[in-house]
Amino acid sequence: MDHHLRETRLAGELVFDGDFIKVQKDTVTLPDGSQSEREFIRHPGAVVILPILDDGSILIERQYRYPLDRVFYEFPAGKIDPGEDPLVCAKRELREETGYTASDWRFVCTIHNAIAYSDEHLEIYLARGLVAGESALDEGEFLETMTASVDDLLRWVREGKITDVKTVIGSFWLEKIVSGSWSLDQAGPSEK
Repeated sequence: MDHHLRETRLAGELVFDGDFIKVQKDTVTLPDGSQSEREFIRHPGAVVILPILDDGSILIERQYRYPLDRVFYEFPAGKIDPGEDPLVCAKRELREETGYTASDWRFVCTIHNAIAYSDEHLEIYLARGLVAGESALDEGEFLETMTASVDDLLRWVREGKITDVKTVIGSFWLEKIVSGSWSLDQAGPSEK
């Protein structure tokens, strides 16, 4: 299927091997038979948590992001460790970053946030039945948590206050979930 659009890898090399990301450079054959090079970031994937408190408010974070030199509003999220189940990662990240645990977890969707230059995928989960606890931030991790309504999140997206792609998409999903327009009946990545 889609053979007329596919590129075929001929050769490749890892040109950067960092602690967090890797950069791959491949030579490919294009659909018309010509050759080209593709450079892309290899990323192990991550999880995103959409935490809804019992009062209907949404738990979010504010965190400084060095590449863009500013503080962003974001949903809790984190990198999946090698071999780690995404749902296990989501539970760990929610607890570490916010101190909260959740009794009800639902898979929302998988997104690919930078398809032109990265193989990164984000597994999004909805978390309900939240219980407060003590956070356990990673060394060198600094963030603060706050709550907002779904309407707040959507307004902040519209105003450009929220620009982080996982938080924009998560906010749109929350609007559909909370209104009852979309249900979460699909299986998650570890349940497929």
